[in-house]
Amino acid sequence: MSAPVATAAHSPFTVLIPARMASSRLPDKPLADIAGLPMVVRVAQRAAQSAAVRVVVAADDPRILQACAAHGVAAVMTRADHASGSDRLAEACTQLGLQGDDIVVNVQGDEPLIDPALINAVAALLQDHGGQRPEASMGTAAHAIASLADYTNPNVVKVVLDARGLAHYFSRAPIPFGRDHAGTAWWQVAAQAAQPGVKALQGFAPLRHVGIYSYRAGFLREFPQLAPAPTEAIEALEQLRALWHGHRIAVHLADAAPGPGVDTPEDLERVRALFR
Repeated sequence: MSAPVATAAHSPFTVLIPARMASSRLPDKPLADIAGLPMVVRVAQRAAQSAAVRVVVAADDPRILQACAAHGVAAVMTRADHASGSDRLAEACTQLGLQGDDIVVNVQGDEPLIDPALINAVAALLQDHGGQRPEASMGTAAHAIASLADYTNPNVVKVVLDARGLAHYFSRAPIPFGRDHAGTAWWQVAAQAAQPGVKALQGFAPLRHVGIYSYRAGFLREFPQLAPAPTEAIEALEQLRALWHGHRIAVHLADAAPGPGVDTPEDLERVRALFR
């Protein structure tokens, strides 16, 4: 296995990988074979190259536990009836004895090409620097959207940030919306146009949210108890619950899109091809 990726992080953190067997588009997804190893093991191996002090799979099925044990990956058994991955991770935190200020990074179990450096960066959003504790309750990541197709795709979640790098809002809608260039890649049009004030748009692009999160264990246990937000139900985006209740979400801006995840059989074949 490769050596861990260097990091400027200060506080130790744990990676938790939620893994459940019930997937409507790809049954038994955690155990899908990728170049001779179950997908969840591939994810854990990538996470182990980060600066995490430990990597643990939060499973909902004994077969996942068995696959992890066969390849030396730590795993805990969680209830199969959890409503969300956050609920599953909250249970795992309790089983592992994580304390309130311990940092946890949630790496999805269908990201076999996750960048270890991205894991470190998202963990660092919650780490103390110079004795100062960050104001955010959660951390996540985003990268620039380059195409109009992604900008208008409701399966591509967008995020808008404030001047401090904290999330204003997440949406499946195309945000922010270019009023004067509706239906176009307005950020490219505006940056190229010879108009007063356009210089400020140079290098700007809408942001695509990347589904990786960091939390303190205490907040992760609290989160499932918060009442769901109306916007959460409308957008089907769980992170909106945190914003609704006044919690801040810090966002790391990645230089590029992460490696492809696996949601469908077609995705699986694309990822398998990259391992050949």
